[in-house]
Amino acid sequence: MKATLPTPHLRSFPSPTPLSFKLSFAFPETRRKSLSISSTPKGTPSPSLAYVPLRVSASSQAAAAPTVNLTAIPTEMKAWVYGEYGGVDVLKLDEKVSVPEVKEDEVLIKVAAAALNPVDAKRRQGKFKATDSPLPTVPGYDVAGVVVKVGSQVKELKEGDEVYGNINEKALEGPRQFGSIAQYTAVEEKLLALKPKNLDFAQAAGLPLAIETAYEGLERTGFSSGKSILVLNGSGGVGSLVIQLAKQVFGALKVAATSSTGKLELLKSLGADLAIDYTKENFEDMPEKFDVVFDAIGQCDRAVKAVKEGGSVVALTGAVTPPGFRFVVTSKGEVLKKLNSYLESGKVKPVVDPRGPFPFTQVDEAFSYIETNRATGKVVIHPIP
Repeated sequence: MKATLPTPHLRSFPSPTPLSFKLSFAFPETRRKSLSISSTPKGTPSPSLAYVPLRVSASSQAAAAPTVNLTAIPTEMKAWVYGEYGGVDVLKLDEKVSVPEVKEDEVLIKVAAAALNPVDAKRRQGKFKATDSPLPTVPGYDVAGVVVKVGSQVKELKEGDEVYGNINEKALEGPRQFGSIAQYTAVEEKLLALKPKNLDFAQAAGLPLAIETAYEGLERTGFSSGKSILVLNGSGGVGSLVIQLAKQVFGALKVAATSSTGKLELLKSLGADLAIDYTKENFEDMPEKFDVVFDAIGQCDRAVKAVKEGGSVVALTGAVTPPGFRFVVTSKGEVLKKLNSYLESGKVKPVVDPRGPFPFTQVDEAFSYIETNRATGKVVIHPIP
């Protein structure tokens, strides 16, 4: 049964556009600048978005912190739940889910925003049920919100801190039964970091799992200053961050990335030296080869043809072709802390899909959208009341 919630506070746009993305440029002050790029295919109405030509605009709006009474934590909360594996239809909004208990090394977060990842859909479909936590499940890995309670062994965080993180240390091995698509979630302190001061909750919520995956993947390849990289699906949640981290954190000599025609400008704005339109070019047929190919779309058989001899190919999904390799990310708050300075300086920017943020009442629609594999950046849920 769906709850009646206050009208969510979303940015308003005067007219529809279906394929539009907003890239948020992070600055130390609270103002944010946005690069909006839009294209409008026929027959795909989207009433919440506007056609905006290529432009740079300033915005002072931000996702406000939730109003929190630190002394009055309820025993029950609203959360999205599924009691069996299956399609989007198994998701239900439940208004009487028990607020999670906090262990000694954990904090309880009043959730302000959450984000979906492909792993959320695969988990709901039962694709790794042998290692999943017991049903029923509250989904969600990514979270941003306010600490409202701390366990006895928590060393740094305190009540009132604004934090963000990926709540599951191992994505596929016993992920939490009570995830982040809820009003409250409990998280180990070591998986969290303070939210970058210049980012709002919606922006921060979209970062943790994707930026940790991008960072760990680059580290595993031994990527370093002076090397070249090709990123497949550079406009996706992970790919958009691989481009930026390779350039800004690891010192890449050259970054190439693939996307559809309408997203090539996004790739360039993120720092790609070469933006490849996969609808017109086969990247594996290009004479230029790369030290690393980061496959974030599932084309490892083609990716291995674009890597230099002795180079590395990371494959996040799909079949793995040697010398490609796959890894499952480990959530670490220390990685987020290390990258916070790059986020706060604006060198690395969150990319939030413009179809959202999806309000809490439309989580099922957000799942349907992420499963189209057409999202730009991250699919975010905000506000969570």
